[in-house]
Amino acid sequence: MMGCQTGGQDRLFYSFNLDEHIPQNHLLRGIERCLDLSELRQHLADYYSHTGRPSIDPELMIRMLIVGYCYGIRSERRLCEEVHLNLAYRWFCRLSLEDAVPDHSTFSKNRHGRFRASGTFRWIFDEVVRRCMAAGLVKGEGFAVDASLIAADASHQHSVQVGEQVDWTNPVLSNRAVREYLEALDEETLAETVPRKTSLSDSQSRWTAATGGIAFFAYSTNYLIDTAHGVILDVEATPAHHTAEVESTKLMVDRVEARFDLTPERLIGDTAYGTAPMLGWMVNEKGIEPHMPVWDKTARKDDSFSSNDFQWNEEADEYRCPEGHALRSNWRPFKN
Repeated sequence: MMGCQTGGQDRLFYSFNLDEHIPQNHLLRGIERCLDLSELRQHLADYYSHTGRPSIDPELMIRMLIVGYCYGIRSERRLCEEVHLNLAYRWFCRLSLEDAVPDHSTFSKNRHGRFRASGTFRWIFDEVVRRCMAAGLVKGEGFAVDASLIAADASHQHSVQVGEQVDWTNPVLSNRAVREYLEALDEETLAETVPRKTSLSDSQSRWTAATGGIAFFAYSTNYLIDTAHGVILDVEATPAHHTAEVESTKLMVDRVEARFDLTPERLIGDTAYGTAPMLGWMVNEKGIEPHMPVWDKTARKDDSFSSNDFQWNEEADEYRCPEGHALRSNWRPFKN
């Protein structure tokens, strides 16, 4: 016999337990068991006023942002809608069915304001690493480093070539990304190479064709990973440029040593990290055993000789080219 739904939605009172409706194997339950934000308010205390109306709970905003990161919800407006509708998201954010969800504009103001000024996201990241260390998931013996390209929200049609003049005082270009780019021009740069193109909407991104296809504006996310269980110990974002990526490795290794007292015995990387300065820094300054191919720059695209073409003459105590001529660094004759 065909059944018929008899229940309605016009009841005045409901017996409802939000926790009972979240599966035990749900991703957010696993995160909840490991996440500890008990000291978040103490970390942010200096960035809130002691008077005035109570603000939105910072832990609520952090939990909502974690939901967005875990489920790929990039839009803050859509994130607020999803938390409003999804029971699991409400449970993780510790919201009841009647609690209101913060307005999406609150996230932008806090992300670019007090969260950024206080280094809140870095603090949360470090707290997670410490929890992994306490659980025995970090051995600190071997690290691996690599970078991934992240496409910037910038079009090549809104960019300038090398040598083109740009009026950066134009109000049309006065956005946050451009202001940060102009401020960074006064600081020491990681790379001296002038980019072929500069974006007018996201000037800190870098024009790159590293993927082998069509070039685009991008950033690099650089990861330092403990090889024992694949725990990410540090992350650093840089423009998509090889020199910046290599220099970020030094920054991450030094930062992990300072914050967690961890110095690896070996460092694993691809050929991009096997440059002479990088290898010298690892061996001579840090005492780290490099596990990466050496970046061989001896190959020549013109008719000049490479270093492998020169042979050492023991009797004359000098190198000689294939033609038999001595290699001299200075041909000027000296007089006693």
